[in-house]
Amino acid sequence: MEKHSLFIVEDDLISAQYLKEILEAEGFKVKGIVDNGKEALRQLKACSVDIVLMDIILKGVMTGSEAAVILKQMHPACKIIFLTAYADEEMIEYALNAQAIAYLMKPYREKEIIATVRMALQGRDAPPIDESIIPLKHNFSYNIKQHCLEKKGEEIPLSSNKRKLIEILAKNKNHVVSNRQLSIYIWDEPGHDSNLRSLISRLKKTIGCELVTNANGLGYMIAS
Repeated sequence: MEKHSLFIVEDDLISAQYLKEILEAEGFKVKGIVDNGKEALRQLKACSVDIVLMDIILKGVMTGSEAAVILKQMHPACKIIFLTAYADEEMIEYALNAQAIAYLMKPYREKEIIATVRMALQGRDAPPIDESIIPLKHNFSYNIKQHCLEKKGEEIPLSSNKRKLIEILAKNKNHVVSNRQLSIYIWDEPGHDSNLRSLISRLKKTIGCELVTNANGLGYMIAS
């Protein structure tokens, strides 16, 4: 039986080799590895593959999303799986524009890689992104399982109260959480408005940007 063929476009050679080893151990044929969109399109123009694993951020001037759009024009039947360190609304929009079938989050996990590729080959939707990760703006995310704020996968050290603040707002992203609700969640009692303002100010200094916004005096929120 002919092996399914794949092509890897990844700007990190070590990560690309890791993917290649995992895929070949499962019986797939990896036809090539390149680190930029221009070279990927040049090589893929001369050959067809079943799946292209395409990193969003590549070397050179062409992004992975731009290369993917052109690739789909060349080979409409080719399935594209995006590789990304951070899943946000912009990345999802890229995937839709490029008609990508799925995307894999970094750092890569072997079981997730194989499951995603196999389901893509079967024409099924890929496994959903880990629901324990809540994507936030400015490249932040909140990890529910680990109870921590992360930026591009790296944990941001926070005090207990700052973490509680981020946790409740992240879980209610795009919805206003009242001062009263926040105070009860953080301090186990209402009436800590001044403490809340101070906490948010200190959080801004810690992370270097304004992640939490005031909602017209009604409370606070993290908007997309």
